[in-house]
Amino acid sequence: MRGLVQRVSHASVSVDGAVTGEIGPGLLILICAMAGDTEAQADAMAAKIAKLRIFKDDQGKMNRSVTDIAGSALIVSQFTLAADLRGNRPGFSTAAAPDDGKRLYEHFTNRLKALGIPTANGIFGADMAVSLINDGPVTIWLDL
Repeated sequence: MRGLVQRVSHASVSVDGAVTGEIGPGLLILICAMAGDTEAQADAMAAKIAKLRIFKDDQGKMNRSVTDIAGSALIVSQFTLAADLRGNRPGFSTAAAPDDGKRLYEHFTNRLKALGIPTANGIFGADMAVSLINDGPVTIWLDL
């Protein structure tokens, strides 16, 4: 799985002008299932993200996780993270097939919920508008 995690003070996602997910302080997670990914990889990605210490402690050091701050996660499917950029037009053949991608996206979301992180979501496969206030900015790339 491939993910892009942003520490946010606020984030939302809309489809056709209607908000489908919104959070306050926490993480905006853009997530892409790659061809051949499994539930075990989705579990590992969720566990890694839940433990990422990218929130400031009392001394201003990045030493707290999203669970430590009682934050939330906005999870948005983003197959374009699988882009192959060898040419000028990106290819996406390394992304999971849509059925597998959706299944793993939902599994990942459920795993984060099971780890005690409140979640909000976009709509898999939809044309979405994402709005965020990146806090820091802090943006972390994960490839598991």
